[in-house]
Amino acid sequence: MATAVPGSDGGADECLRAVRGVTLPDRVAALADGYDRHFEERDRFLWRWVYALLPSFTLSTVDEAHAAHVREQKTLLTMYVTVLDDLVEHRGDRATFREARRLACDTVAPDPERAAVDPETFAFVERLWTEFEDGLAGAPRRAEFADHFAYDFRQTADAMEYSALVSDTPHMANLAGTTRYGAHNMVMFPYADVDLMFSPAFDRRDLGALRDTLWDLQEMARIGNWLTTWEREVLEDDFSAGVVVAAVEEGVVSPEELAASEEPAAVVEAIRESGLEERFRRRWQRIYDGVRSRDADAESVDVDGLVAGMETVFEYHLASKGLK
Repeated sequence: MATAVPGSDGGADECLRAVRGVTLPDRVAALADGYDRHFEERDRFLWRWVYALLPSFTLSTVDEAHAAHVREQKTLLTMYVTVLDDLVEHRGDRATFREARRLACDTVAPDPERAAVDPETFAFVERLWTEFEDGLAGAPRRAEFADHFAYDFRQTADAMEYSALVSDTPHMANLAGTTRYGAHNMVMFPYADVDLMFSPAFDRRDLGALRDTLWDLQEMARIGNWLTTWEREVLEDDFSAGVVVAAVEEGVVSPEELAASEEPAAVVEAIRESGLEERFRRRWQRIYDGVRSRDADAESVDVDGLVAGMETVFEYHLASKGLK
């Protein structure tokens, strides 16, 4: 039976209290300080939001002895992904983005001389990645899942570049591409790979079933993000959110209207009145109902618990609208 899409006011208040009550671990807080010195796109709410939410969709197989460290690791990974996103989507700095992504995605070392940012800022990005990578040193199954992580992270980086292309050329916007590429920006597969590195009891025979489920959960996470950030993104000339792309496909707004940034408020209002947000809420519900009714063939990991955690993820997205 279908359940109501989460998002009551009381739930929102509870989520925000949880986020604001977070004290970031010292290692994360130090890097958040560094972010504040070199970037201005986000405030510390985002890191608290991520840190508060991560246990909701951490694999049940993560060894308890490693749980706190894994939570820190995935927060640092989020910070690195966010910096890449800031560079390519907020600043339009593809030169630095391409060098910064080499830290995680390439066997060729990055060349800071090719980056557009100053050496100190690039050094901070490199420090972020190095802190994350060094934190994997003690993972019991790092070698076993290293290739999975490297592949999955390349998809995340490609998703950011695709979104930037859509924002630069709104005429190429299409919902199929935005869904298939853009969902990888949610980092669900790399997060799971980190969990698996610290999961001694995970049975590799369950990997296919787990990844099959992650495809659906990743789209659900993306929908939650789209619903709560698209208005801000339009005002920032970022037109890659699924809600906006659907509006272009259906003629609610034209690419020319998106590009005419003198009247972004009118574009936002037209999309808001189109009913597309509700359609994406219903899409989230259909995916959720479908994945809950499916019997995942996995015995060593609690897939049902992971699916249930996505309801919390959606609640946190709705509660944080306008704050991240």
